[in-house]
Amino acid sequence: MRVLLVGAGGVGTAVTRIAARRPFFEAMVVADYDPARAEAAVAALGGDDRFHAERVDASDETAVTELLARHRCDVLLNATDPRFVMPLFRAARAAGATYVDMAMSLSRPHSEKPYEECGVKLGDEQFALAREWEEAGALALVGMGVEPGLSDVFARYAADELFDEIEEIGVRDGANLTVEGYDFAPSFSIWTTIEECLNPPVVYEEDRGWFTTEPFSEPEVFDFPDGIGPVECVNVEHEEVLLMPRWVDARRVTFKYGLGGEFVDTLKTLHQLGLDRTTPVTVPSPSGPVAVSPRDVVAACLPDPATLGERMHGKTCAGTWVKGVKDGAPREVYLYHVVDNQWSMAEYGSQAVVWQTAVNPVVALELLATGAWSGAGVLGPEAFDARPFLDLLTAYGSPWGLREQ
Repeated sequence: MRVLLVGAGGVGTAVTRIAARRPFFEAMVVADYDPARAEAAVAALGGDDRFHAERVDASDETAVTELLARHRCDVLLNATDPRFVMPLFRAARAAGATYVDMAMSLSRPHSEKPYEECGVKLGDEQFALAREWEEAGALALVGMGVEPGLSDVFARYAADELFDEIEEIGVRDGANLTVEGYDFAPSFSIWTTIEECLNPPVVYEEDRGWFTTEPFSEPEVFDFPDGIGPVECVNVEHEEVLLMPRWVDARRVTFKYGLGGEFVDTLKTLHQLGLDRTTPVTVPSPSGPVAVSPRDVVAACLPDPATLGERMHGKTCAGTWVKGVKDGAPREVYLYHVVDNQWSMAEYGSQAVVWQTAVNPVVALELLATGAWSGAGVLGPEAFDARPFLDLLTAYGSPWGLREQ
């Protein structure tokens, strides 16, 4: 397997550090718009000659296609933010490469009823091209991070091995992470966080299909394992709700994120000020008027999440709560994966949230390389057998857990 990794930020760099310990691939080209980031990621691996740094503009489909061909890469792993999903997705198809991402194509709210009906849903642009991929015998594995990704694997595992009928699947994400020296320092890309938290959340119900609600709706307190404890969680737009019902039978699917009151208030303020917008505004500068995206300005003013590991303390938990029936009796379980920042920093030099995101696509790549996973079309993690993934994740030194509720 020869991999083109596009994006050498926090998650991309963590991908290289995890992959470097595994023998399943022949080469990994690490490409970024900023060549210094790609070079730094490769240099940190201590001379592993399977890795090579390149510069590429992720929005330039032709350049990405040519890079895939030049390095004879048969897989493109997308570690950029969701703005670049579609050009990278199309470039992989043009080059005849397998495509893997951790977040799907962007949504657009309904023009008249944004908090009732779906407009363009997450992943719609990719699924619209599913027949083209299937007819070519090519695979696009979408939403293969931690959430979406591992959470979807948990849903498939629950459906196959833990339940006869599923009433509800609820992805629940929480943490007790703190960052020294910062009052507000997101542990993941603020650009993506704003996108998913301020868009209308999507809920799935069997008799209604997909529909939307108000941001931060239906608050609940969820008790997270491994000492994290109770965290208030709210509805947030996320890919799992769009993926799970395609392959897993459940009467209801939700995603709730443990953001905390202060974080929610900050996001609401950004929205009120228009600082969540992506449409450029013109601002003065010493060299004349400059068009800038308000959201890009917010991102530039905050610390890079990849650099916060040394200041970060605590654990992050990703997991899937499932309620249903097994052998005629009601059952509830929470399948989860916890990463302690102290461990991920000591073991890999990557902070917990980016490491937890990065490990899952590497596990998936290894399953594809060995043939344990295979398929054609635009497929989510739920389309594959969960057991090989969960076993290999444990073999990577990062076991998962199951708690009866």
